[in-house]
Amino acid sequence: MGTTTFTGPIKAGDVLDTTGTTVGSIKNVGFVKMSQSSALTQATNGSTAGLYTTDIVVPAGSMITAIRVYVNVVWDGAATTFSVGTSATATELAVTQAGGTLAIVNVAPGASATRVNAWADVGTSDVRIYVLSANTGAGTGFIEVEYVQARDIA
Repeated sequence: MGTTTFTGPIKAGDVLDTTGTTVGSIKNVGFVKMSQSSALTQATNGSTAGLYTTDIVVPAGSMITAIRVYVNVVWDGAATTFSVGTSATATELAVTQAGGTLAIVNVAPGASATRVNAWADVGTSDVRIYVLSANTGAGTGFIEVEYVQARDIA
């Protein structure tokens, strides 16, 4: 199947400008949600043990709306958790996520204003997504990041 590429951001809706006060005359244009995914392994693909550098790059100014890890071979070893971030420390977006069961893990920022704000606006530069496992092992899966491009909410 063919694909089409836009440079975005993409907006959609059928009422482009507000011309009144009732639904149907009020602007209803919204941003289109984007998604990128990458294969993932508990083992390293770089120089830091357990650090996996994905091919996912989120454009500057974007708002992350969801991160999911599809665990198809459970994380194993002494610790079965992983963290997700935008640098080799992999803690900017989420920490201590469970990878020890076959599941779709809905990654969350937890009770951290810093991490919540990093989801709300990734900043002024594109960011690459990293996953750091607590230890290396045989775990595998896929990571998916959904975002709204150029939302600049923060």
